[in-house]
Amino acid sequence: MKISQKGLYALQAMMTLARRHDEGAIKIREIAADSDLPEKFLELILLELKNARIVDSVRGARGGYRLRRDPAKIPLSDIIRLIDGPLAPMGDAEQLRGLIANDADHRALFEVFLAVRDAAAKILENTTVADIAGGRSGSAKGTKGHGAKTGSPVKKAPAGT
Repeated sequence: MKISQKGLYALQAMMTLARRHDEGAIKIREIAADSDLPEKFLELILLELKNARIVDSVRGARGGYRLRRDPAKIPLSDIIRLIDGPLAPMGDAEQLRGLIANDADHRALFEVFLAVRDAAAKILENTTVADIAGGRSGSAKGTKGHGAKTGSPVKKAPAGT
């Protein structure tokens, strides 16, 4: 799994919308400024999030964008899958399962890829926009240095990986 710049921007915009969830609709200009994102690119990302029914747009002088649901009900996996596709390092989980079943010579390799995908999916499916919007490192909800809701230690990857 690789998160694109577009995926990163989408997550940053969602964090801004989560932090300002109680304020109603937020103008694109404000989201861009708060998240330090390019406004034109953000417009395209918000349209994609709107079409996926993750955000709503509001017209008029007080218009802008707002989350459709409580930020605690929006897992990061929903946003990443929408913007960047499957969480698997190659193909998707079903494709990997097929390779495991049909390619005995390389089964062990594909099992590792599936395990990587499953671990990433578990973390991203159990971490919500609300968890990351609080500005705390590690994860939210008092897990201090542990993966969100998983209890597993968060290890930093070596530089360049």
